[in-house]
This record gives sequence, structure tokens and C-alpha cells, in this order.
Amino acid sequence: MGSSAWPAEPPTGTLTRTIAMLVVAVVLAVLACDALAQRRNGFDLSDSEVPPARILAGGPPRDGIPAIDRPIFIDYGAATHLADDDRVLGLEIDGDARAYPVAIMNWHEIVNDEIGGHAVAITYCPLCGSGIAYRSELAGRRLRFGVSGLLYNSDVLLYDRQTGSLWSQIASRAISGPLRGTELPMLALEHTRWADWRSRHPGGRVLSRETGYSRDYSRDPYRRYRLQPGTMFPVAGSDRRYPAKTWVIGLRLGGEARAYPFPQLERVDGGRIDEVVGGRPVTVVFDREHRSARAFDAAGRPLPGITAYWFAWIAFHPDTTVFAADAGAPARAPR
Repeated sequence: MGSSAWPAEPPTGTLTRTIAMLVVAVVLAVLACDALAQRRNGFDLSDSEVPPARILAGGPPRDGIPAIDRPIFIDYGAATHLADDDRVLGLEIDGDARAYPVAIMNWHEIVNDEIGGHAVAITYCPLCGSGIAYRSELAGRRLRFGVSGLLYNSDVLLYDRQTGSLWSQIASRAISGPLRGTELPMLALEHTRWADWRSRHPGGRVLSRETGYSRDYSRDPYRRYRLQPGTMFPVAGSDRRYPAKTWVIGLRLGGEARAYPFPQLERVDGGRIDEVVGGRPVTVVFDREHRSARAFDAAGRPLPGITAYWFAWIAFHPDTTVFAADAGAPARAPR
């Protein structure tokens, strides 16, 4: 008979070495994949406070959306391109009132500014509709922020250029990097119409379209998104009592988070609510004409609230209480 068609078995030592090499290759591949999963847009997520799998790439690379580092401001009279109903973010510190048109913030999301000798960061997430301002000084150290290109709960993640730490905008907190766990103090930023801000702050200034970047600020890149009912990226949890993009103003005081949905505020005669949040007396004032809300403490000082879409507030504050115009005790959001 001829020789067998089966190949001769390799020596035992050779087979053992081959299996060992395959195991090592698999382990290295797994480690490489894990290391890759822990890095996005050049940021190390291995120490993240939130699961790295829930930190998503929004599309643009790091600094693909350029922050404005040298803002130029103009007098109101020179802002002929702004219509009365254009949305602006307004901030006043020590009599210095500044307006940041949402039409510009859509394209840049961050303005590193200085008001009254204080470093501030004006931030805006078009996906959440959230405009938030911070004092950007920590222990005498000025931080300057950029756009990471990453999202958590569909909300922009900022990063500071001094340490490379990632910051959640709505959580107002560093979630990874050397400053992990640090919180930024919020400022009372308003989200209103240009006509409203201009009339209440006649001596103020507005951010110029001369930003140093070539952008079509007359075009709203998020118009279609705003008109759609759903979100573009997944978020943690949901609450169907209101459509996802219902506007709310949210407060965080004394360990309590409380949301004031605009549809409920519209039902309040005079648009004024006096109540207690987190053990502190607060007043919330709603302006029907300009679709804006503000909050004040017992002394009439502005409180830093967050105007945002309902889905964004509930994603970051699942235990929030919710104001209802015809309710007695505060209603807590269902789990």
C-alpha cells in the first residue's frame, strides 16, 4: 500500500509551542482592543468616573470644533445681523453684560473669556440645548477649555488644556484625568432672546462674528435636529412625561435637583413661582414672550440654573423632583 494521506503529527514540543504562541497572540489582541477602548480622540479614559463604553465620539476630532480663545465684542448698535428673536446666552458680572449668540456658539461651543478680571468659560451643547457658564479658575490657576469631540449622555465633554482632564458640561465636573472629581463653580447664565437681553442690559456688548474662523453663522447646522423628536446619540434613562426636547430650567441646590418644564411654567399666573429647593427659598420667573426662565435666591440674586432639553436634564439627574403647576408636594421623576 502507498503512504498515508494524513500528515505526520508534529512533535509534542512543537505543538505545545504553537499553542502557546496562539494563546499569547490572542491575549495581546484582547489587551490591544481593551487599550483602544480606553482611548478616544487621544484621551485616556482608563480612570473615567463613568463607563468608557458610554463615552462616544461625536464625529469631529479633538478641537475639530474650535473654541474661541480671543473673543471680540461689539456694541449693540453694530450687531445689525441679529434679529430680535435670535437666541443668545447672556452673562453679567459686576455690571459687565455680554451676549453670546447661539448662532456663533453652535459652531464653537466654548468661549474662553475674561469678565471683570475673572476667567470664565461660556459653554453650549447644541445637542442638549444647554448653555452653562463657569468660573474657570481653580486655586489661582486659570484653565482654558477646548472641545474634545467626545460626548457623554449626548452632552459635550470639554477638556482643559492645562491637564487634559475631561469635563462633563451638565455635570460641571471632571470625569477623567488629573482633575478627576473636581467641580467647576457655575455662573448665572441666561438663555433668552436678543430683544430681551438688549432691553434689560442696554450698555452691554455682544460677541462679534469676527472670530478668526471662517463659518457661515447665518446657517443653523442643528435646525433639522431641533425639529426632530428624538436624540442623535443614546442617553442613560428616559422619562416620557414630556417630549425629549421640551425646554426646562433645572436647579441644583442643597443636594436636590429640581426641574421646571416650560409647559408647566406657562400655566402659572404671572409666571412667578416661590418655593424651597434644597432647603433654600428660591424664586423662578418665566417670560412667556421670550421663552426664557430665571431663578433667584431670597435676596434677589441670580442663581445658576441650567436651561436645557428635558432628556438631557433627566439623564444627568434621574432623581430630580419636577415642578407641576397644579401639584402640591414636589413630584420625583419615576425610575
